[in-house]
Amino acid sequence: MKKIVKYSSLAALGLVAAGVLAACSGGDKKDTATSEATSGKKEIVVATNATPKPFNYEENGELTGYEIEVVRAIFKDSDKYDVKFEKTEWSGVFAGLDADRYNMAVSNISYTKERAEKYLYAAPTAKNPNVLVVKKDDPSIKSLDDIGGKSTEVVQGTTSAKQLEDYNKQHSDNPTVLKYTKADFQQIMGRLSDGQFDYKIFDKIGVETVIKDQGLDNLKVIELPSDQQPYVYPLLAKGQDELKSFVDKRIQELYKDGTLEKLSKQFFGDTYLPAEADIK
Repeated sequence: MKKIVKYSSLAALGLVAAGVLAACSGGDKKDTATSEATSGKKEIVVATNATPKPFNYEENGELTGYEIEVVRAIFKDSDKYDVKFEKTEWSGVFAGLDADRYNMAVSNISYTKERAEKYLYAAPTAKNPNVLVVKKDDPSIKSLDDIGGKSTEVVQGTTSAKQLEDYNKQHSDNPTVLKYTKADFQQIMGRLSDGQFDYKIFDKIGVETVIKDQGLDNLKVIELPSDQQPYVYPLLAKGQDELKSFVDKRIQELYKDGTLEKLSKQFFGDTYLPAEADIK
């Protein structure tokens, strides 16, 4: 957002006012321009909502997680780009890409046709199977066939929300009850554990991490069919074709030199990588 600087038309103040205007106008764009002028590199602003752990999270006030460290590895030693992270809420990730505030985003983003029409998908960096989570003492839900009439919490615009909205269109006689929220995944899982709704569909890695970290021992994980196992991708704003080519090439290199596998084991405890043929 540009800052408006009022200045006097008096000749004696003209030079001072011009200097103030040059120093103060331009907001974030000015900061980026200054950084680029100083380093000679283009600053790439990467958005994240810093959840779910272990993909993206804060530790001791610093962003980290699998996707954060992959991005750092992508831009490490680049003579063309510097990277800067900016934390925002989930909806702000896409609004910022639309407004060209962000060049790129990492927030455990899976593929949808609707997103592909608006943004650029880089090569995938992880495989993230979806699972169904219910309370251990609830025998009524054993698969997706049992969610009709049951309730869940979803964040609007997420893949799981879209999946369940489509489910309701196909099962209008017995839809699942969708409770929309802006809560983060950790809070949602806590409410599931407390019995405030019946089930949650989310990625296996995030689910297992939260259950362990929050001690939610009353929850159980139900595996879903193989066609419910999406990849995770960096997402870029439209028009960032040159940046996408750079990112894709670096992801391929990080796959081949073992960096992605090392980070996967560090943050996920195992290898959750896409098929090599899909990293292109």
